[in-house]
Amino acid sequence: MKEESMNFVFAPPPIISVPVIGQPERFPVHRIYCVGRNYEEHAKEMGYTGREPPFFFLKPADALVVVPEGETGQIPYPSMTGNFHHEIELVVAIGKGGKNISASQAMSHVYGYAVGLDMTRRDLQNDMKKQGRPWCIGKAFDHSAPMGPIVRAEKLAQIESAAIAVSVNGKVRQSSQVSKLIWNISETIEHLSAAWELQPGDLIFSGTPEGVAAVVSGDTMVGDVTGLPTLTVHVN
Repeated sequence: MKEESMNFVFAPPPIISVPVIGQPERFPVHRIYCVGRNYEEHAKEMGYTGREPPFFFLKPADALVVVPEGETGQIPYPSMTGNFHHEIELVVAIGKGGKNISASQAMSHVYGYAVGLDMTRRDLQNDMKKQGRPWCIGKAFDHSAPMGPIVRAEKLAQIESAAIAVSVNGKVRQSSQVSKLIWNISETIEHLSAAWELQPGDLIFSGTPEGVAAVVSGDTMVGDVTGLPTLTVHVN
């Protein structure tokens, strides 16, 4: 049955999409993959050490809060938490899908990059860890993935040497270099595509450096990655 002849019990939700700097077309989002503990110093502050194999978790596409260039995004302080953390991340946008992509070919699958925040209900995440249960409730909740517009990859030849940082109310909280990723972008794509067949429209939140900490209602976060539009997000 062709889609145009289908009837639905209610109206389907709109396609989640992200603006692309310098062009009218938008980037339609398929899935959001996140890489856990991918900076050594962050792994240490979370109680881990070493170059452990990469692991992944997902957020729903409608967890995105898309913030246009020059604007301030708004997110609510979420329910059920008293320890709401920021995690600044470089977001990798996939433009060409594939399965078992080699690291040597991985960059040809990248469409572009953006600045993102992996917002985390840390207390709920930690409770689930202690109980040996999945911690989706700590990571995959509504409004948990603010991100800015995408810049095409060909305009960012030096992305892996970029600085990455976030400040809260004007004070720097996290500051590092993308070069300090334990698993770099190519290696991450290689590992990820061995577990899932990547699709055009996938986003990869590539990991956060050390310095994660809590924000409260009234705080404003400003995230920066060299060469990308600044991401500004206010917590209501």
